[in-house]
Amino acid sequence: MSETTFGLMSGQERSHWVRLRTLIVLRWVAIIGQATAIGVAQTQYDLQLSVLPCYFAIGVSALANLVALIVFPENKRLTEFQNFLMVLFDLLQLCFLLYMTGGLNNPFALLVLGPVTISASVMGLRSTLIIGTSAIILVTLLVPLHVPLETATGEILKMPSLFVFGHWCALVIAIMFMGAYSYRISAEIRSMSDALAATQFALSREQKLTDLGGVVAAAAHELGTPLATIKLTSSELIEELDDNPELQDDARLIREQADRCRDILRGMGRAGKDDLHLRQAPLSTLVHEAAEPHFDRGKDIRFSEHPAEGDGLNQPSVLRKPEIIHGLRNLVQNAVDFAQSKVWIELHWSDDEITVRISDDGNGFPGHLLGRLGDPFMRRRSSHADRGKRPEYEGMGLGLFIAKTLLERTGAHLEFLNGRDVRISQNLTPAQQGALVVVTWPRRKIDAISGDTPVPTGENTPIQF
Repeated sequence: MSETTFGLMSGQERSHWVRLRTLIVLRWVAIIGQATAIGVAQTQYDLQLSVLPCYFAIGVSALANLVALIVFPENKRLTEFQNFLMVLFDLLQLCFLLYMTGGLNNPFALLVLGPVTISASVMGLRSTLIIGTSAIILVTLLVPLHVPLETATGEILKMPSLFVFGHWCALVIAIMFMGAYSYRISAEIRSMSDALAATQFALSREQKLTDLGGVVAAAAHELGTPLATIKLTSSELIEELDDNPELQDDARLIREQADRCRDILRGMGRAGKDDLHLRQAPLSTLVHEAAEPHFDRGKDIRFSEHPAEGDGLNQPSVLRKPEIIHGLRNLVQNAVDFAQSKVWIELHWSDDEITVRISDDGNGFPGHLLGRLGDPFMRRRSSHADRGKRPEYEGMGLGLFIAKTLLERTGAHLEFLNGRDVRISQNLTPAQQGALVVVTWPRRKIDAISGDTPVPTGENTPIQF
């Protein structure tokens, strides 16, 4: 993983930290609710409560809030460990109040789910398990250990044992279910957020490279005429300076350096497409550009064109969108990574659709993961032998997710298949038994001539610096 990507992911991890102010506000709400409940129980229902321990617990919570407000700035974000301590403190404080007010006979025992849900929503698995286990243990201890609720007449308010047991079962099940549910949903949201950030980073990088190439291409185009003039003039000087070898050598040097400038600009401007006519490209050219970084990786990449009947060889001119280039490049990389020796890239087009099929002769996608391909950070167990063969592959599914997201943004539909399973229906050769990715666009989405967003016509406008 590159240093830039590591920095991006570190920033994303930090963005999941919770603001201290958020927990402080929630705690103030809890403090007000607890104080109100105790006051109403005393004044309206004449319950005989141990007031001093209860208000002492509430006071400790209020004091902790005040200390946090004074010591830390308002924009302070808590690390997972700091958040864990805050939530654990709130859980212990709440269970102490329940202990002093009837245990599970108190209907407010349901509030134990609050700290568990918060921990599952913003913390890692270990912290969530500790908080959930602690909550179950404390709820279990509250069944036999609590101060009974007593009225002014000395009557003990106590539910039947069956109802207490049912209350305990409901709380334990709710703690496990709500914890697991909240953790799973939050983990999905976090992974999707991280993956989208990585996708945006990849697209931004591709866009910058394309823009930079466009500037270089424009410079090469504009400098082409003066460089040609310099070369022509220097060639004429070489012919006329036969009687002066020293000046002839200087003229020859000028011609050589002009040729060198031309070659440098040509090499730098290979990716430049800012010219109006170069914002589009034939489908095969675009796919070749996407696959070009993987030509020298030891695998045989074969291209073929399959126009629909009646279209002949007039392949469509498509938009040179960074999303298309980077998405196809990721799919080709995946095919090259897993292929034994060959990769096939087939181009199909008709009046209505444009399709790119990428297949290889590898082992194909794992059957049990076909339905999940394209999900971000998709992990699977791999054998030690597999890791030895492919030590560079993390198996997190991020590359396929980026490709799928970018291509779908351009209107494409992706299918992930195995060649050995659909060989007949997809007209594949026996060698194409590995992974197969079919990318299909409605032609109007990317056609640069007659599509929804055709390339503008007219003269190129100068680049403003």
